[in-house]
Amino acid sequence: MPDWLIIRIFWDLTVTGLALGSIYALVALGYTLVYGVLRLINFAHSEIFMVGTFSALIASTQLLNIPMLEDGNYPYRTGAALVFFLVFILLAAMFISGVGAIALERIAYRPLRGNGDAFGAIALAFLTSFVIGLIFVNETKANLIIACVGTAPISYSYLRFFKKGKKAPRLAFLISAIGASTAIAEAVGIWGPNRREQYQTPRILEKKVLFSALGTDVRIDYVIVIVGALLMMTALTLFVNKTKLGRGVRAVAQDAETARILGVNVDLIIVVTFALGGVMAGGAAMLFTMVYDQSRFNIGFILGVKSFTAAVLGGIGNLKGALLGGFMLGLVENYGSALFGGQWKDVIAFVVLLVVLMVRPTGILGESLGRARV
Repeated sequence: MPDWLIIRIFWDLTVTGLALGSIYALVALGYTLVYGVLRLINFAHSEIFMVGTFSALIASTQLLNIPMLEDGNYPYRTGAALVFFLVFILLAAMFISGVGAIALERIAYRPLRGNGDAFGAIALAFLTSFVIGLIFVNETKANLIIACVGTAPISYSYLRFFKKGKKAPRLAFLISAIGASTAIAEAVGIWGPNRREQYQTPRILEKKVLFSALGTDVRIDYVIVIVGALLMMTALTLFVNKTKLGRGVRAVAQDAETARILGVNVDLIIVVTFALGGVMAGGAAMLFTMVYDQSRFNIGFILGVKSFTAAVLGGIGNLKGALLGGFMLGLVENYGSALFGGQWKDVIAFVVLLVVLMVRPTGILGESLGRARV
């Protein structure tokens, strides 16, 4: 293979790796934020990303009436119309994902922190019953009946054993997160005409070459993904550093009890943290659908694990670490796929996770959100 071709392939892989890493980094920010504040891994965060992809799909097809791509014939938007469409879909995905993340905190986490109320207990009980139904019965109507029947006794149990001020064991948070993740994925899996099939999202952007550099043709969608991700990360960093709520996030991340004594509304800060993570996941979802033109009810699982790997790689609890880990994982995955074959890309990501956990479990930067210079 000639040297010029090797160089071109290398830069091709670098550009696509950075674009993929940008998506990993945005989702990894959600893991980092929640861990920094609660010292817990939100394993349902990947499903918030999945909800974001379907939000982008609905915003494209139902609100903007963009036709599906058929036979390669498609009226691409340009100029101001294209910018409006992209921004509208981005904001829709970010809004729905942010609201979903807030609902997740209210239903799956708050009752277990000892701050729950009757609504939270009932919602969590319904969620638990629905998951139990999924385990034993693979039929939607039966699952809903089981969920309704089981809500009363389980919600009573939550209110009795997880009274206000009494925090549940850490294992309960993990089980609740996994249950919420399963329920969200299954609920979306039974939605729409295609049910569990993959949805082809509308293509609103022609994936043409924007410019060429070092023998590599750089597509416009890759540039939008990388630049968009950097802008969203910059906005998040400024929010955390420069705003009152952002300083509250850092204070709670450093010492929640001291922050509470000093007058910080810890419950509000936790809600804001989940919302910020959801907004970042929604942004990543829109960028993902723009590049890959697809969505599926279980699309969040693998991408969520890889994003968690990125967070651990850079240093979970560190915003800059999420960015670094995302870019590194995207590049390593792309280079590894070129060397060993595309079928190994998921294996490569999991190997990276194992190696990082064994060699440097705190990650490359390894600072918590409260002490990091974010």
